[in-house]
Amino acid sequence: MSQNITLKRNLSLSHVVTMGLAWMSPMIFFTSFGVLHEGSQGMLLAAYVLAFVAILFTAGSYGQMAKAFPVSGSAYTYVSQAMNPFIGFLVGWVILLDYLFSCIVAVLMFGINLHAQFPSIPSPVWIVLLTLIVMTINIIGIKTSANVNKIFVLMQIIFIAGFCAFLVYKAVTQGVSAGFNPLHSVEGVPFSAVMAGASLVCFSFLGFDSITTMAEETRKPEKTIPRAILIIVSVAGIMYFATAYLIQQMYPSFTFTHMDAAGFELMQVIGGGTLASIFTFVVIFSVLAQGMSSMTTVSRLLFVMGRSSLLPRKFSSVHPKFRTPVFNIVLVSIISLAALFISLETAIMFVSFGALTAFLFVNLSVICHYIIREKKRSVQDWIVRMVFPLLGALFILYLITQLEASSLLLGTGWIALGLVLYVNQRLRSSSVSKALPEIEEAM
Repeated sequence: MSQNITLKRNLSLSHVVTMGLAWMSPMIFFTSFGVLHEGSQGMLLAAYVLAFVAILFTAGSYGQMAKAFPVSGSAYTYVSQAMNPFIGFLVGWVILLDYLFSCIVAVLMFGINLHAQFPSIPSPVWIVLLTLIVMTINIIGIKTSANVNKIFVLMQIIFIAGFCAFLVYKAVTQGVSAGFNPLHSVEGVPFSAVMAGASLVCFSFLGFDSITTMAEETRKPEKTIPRAILIIVSVAGIMYFATAYLIQQMYPSFTFTHMDAAGFELMQVIGGGTLASIFTFVVIFSVLAQGMSSMTTVSRLLFVMGRSSLLPRKFSSVHPKFRTPVFNIVLVSIISLAALFISLETAIMFVSFGALTAFLFVNLSVICHYIIREKKRSVQDWIVRMVFPLLGALFILYLITQLEASSLLLGTGWIALGLVLYVNQRLRSSSVSKALPEIEEAM
């Protein structure tokens, strides 16, 4: 594999939006319904509205940094350029938690869902099968992955739209009156509970940032990436709002037996076994889409870190035929097999810590780059590039404080490992630099 071969720039706006929505997986509304419903004490719509407003600030910060640095690398590149290369490495290393363990979560959920549907086939068989499928599609090319994901994302959107239409039909035929005051709290539910719910619901929007790792494979990334981020967050917000509102109107007293299966139980209540079966079918393919998008994301981040010599140069290699980082894809596929023995709870802890840490520093990077370094200080700059990122950073910081102690402990351990690797790589680079003059002198 040649070190001089570049990634192929052939992604359009629709491709990038598709990859972001695939990573986000809109069906997460239903797969996490029990946890989110209980966490917000039934005020799910209010929690989603607050989370959407808060996440918009961080999404705007990613858009601002994508305009300034239209290259791959996501938070790693933005923080390295705007703040400091060392801090950038630490942020890049931490966000690897998000991207690597997102792959593990995807294949693990695939195994769990397929085993539930076909109990005779063990979960590990499905995990290995999905890993091989995702690896093959990613090796062939990112455009192939994006085109396949288009089908799976469209399936999710059609299901959610059909689900909402069915609830509207039931509301009309049953004469259910409608009202709209999403922040109005029911009796006995304090606003603090809604805020706590919003901190959980925020995770439903994770994934919009993943597309920034594809900048070098996107046409006109300085314009396409910011637009795609806005579209992804807006489309997800609309789907979440509509679904939460209609469920809250039609089934305000809905209760469930098992928290993890609350979405499935909801389908059975609303549409019986037929709707529940369709739901399971769509969920399986939504997880497959998330797995493909997650692997694309992490393989590109490793590519950029290898190109910057923060990881061995092998990570920056590109296959001459497929024009994809095959080494990274295979490595990530092997790591994804950790789903065979790791718990879903542990994997989600890593994802949460990595994503929120990256979000925090990207918000701060906007201020450092535009306000401090570039001295952009018009009224608009102060609002868009100072106030908005600061609000985003404060909200993300609040969410970090809501993480469990075990999540913070795991994240700290990962950072410590990254520091060891960083020092080792720097020492090796320094040794090579000192040896070169001696070799040249001997020649």
